Amino acid sequence: MMGSGLGPSARAVFRETTTILVTILGLLAVTFLIARVMPVDPVLAVVGDNARPDVYEKARLDMGLDKPILVQFWIYLTKVVQGDFGKSVLTSNLVLDDIKRVFPATLELATLGTLIGICLGIPLGVLAATKQGRWPDHIARFIGLFGYSIPIFWLGLMGLLLFYAKLGWVAGPGRIDVAFQDFVTPITGITLIDCALQGEWDAFRNAASHLVLPSAVLGLFSTAYISRMTRSFMITELQQHYVITARVKGLSETRVIWGHALRNAVVPLLTVIALSYANLLEGSVLTETVFAWPGLGRYITNSLLNSDMNAVLGGTIVVGLIFVGINLLSDVLARIFDPRAR
Repeated sequence: MMGSGLGPSARAVFRETTTILVTILGLLAVTFLIARVMPVDPVLAVVGDNARPDVYEKARLDMGLDKPILVQFWIYLTKVVQGDFGKSVLTSNLVLDDIKRVFPATLELATLGTLIGICLGIPLGVLAATKQGRWPDHIARFIGLFGYSIPIFWLGLMGLLLFYAKLGWVAGPGRIDVAFQDFVTPITGITLIDCALQGEWDAFRNAASHLVLPSAVLGLFSTAYISRMTRSFMITELQQHYVITARVKGLSETRVIWGHALRNAVVPLLTVIALSYANLLEGSVLTETVFAWPGLGRYITNSLLNSDMNAVLGGTIVVGLIFVGINLLSDVLARIFDPRAR
């Protein structure tokens, strides 16, 4: 009823805004319930196992755990909206400060992995679709199956063994050698950009050498997903009447494939790329662990192993917000590229 007097565009904005708000509220409700059902006493996590009963009780009252569950949830909501995820027991820092520190490392790794997936996956998927049933198609499908099936931690370990330990072509675990850490002042938090901004090219090369292998591992996973979906979309588009018409008119095959069929496949591809990017931003836990990469996934894992629930829940909320934001961005881009969506 509220949106009945609005125009189509306003109603669409109203629906999307409502959906986003409900999704975020559901995410916060789930994280709140997880904190309550986990077999970890949040008071003991703060005061320690050897705290006196009076100290324990005071901390419990300060945390509002004596109040009704709905009141606790409201307090939780107001704190999260203000960016207050509490303090990390593991680092003694505010969780938000920790996330700001570790997230650029994950952003750098996931962005490069996604770029590799786009640059390799789209041409590979187009080639597979145009050569359906022939050897290029079989190779593309094998790469897709390989990228999906092989355990990413095993691939990372084998990559370190071969290219770092045996051949010495790349640097080992970590983000940058200790010798270069004092040369670079964090500005953006993304090491390659910070090195370039400060003209520290030796440190830049060292950081790039550390980045090659983990980004290639994530890039293989992204390539497998994007190439497979590109192939599927292109096969559908190449069977459409407008493609037959373009060929009858005498357009070159290159123009038909890249100028018409792929152009119409861009809209669903945007969603695929967005989901792939979001998955790498939150799903690179094993890669970060194998390569000792100080990112968000490793931070959440270490916090979970140490029962640091404030850090775990704060990281989970950030990951959820990333998914919501990237999905919203993909919807906006779809409307820009596809007039039918508008």
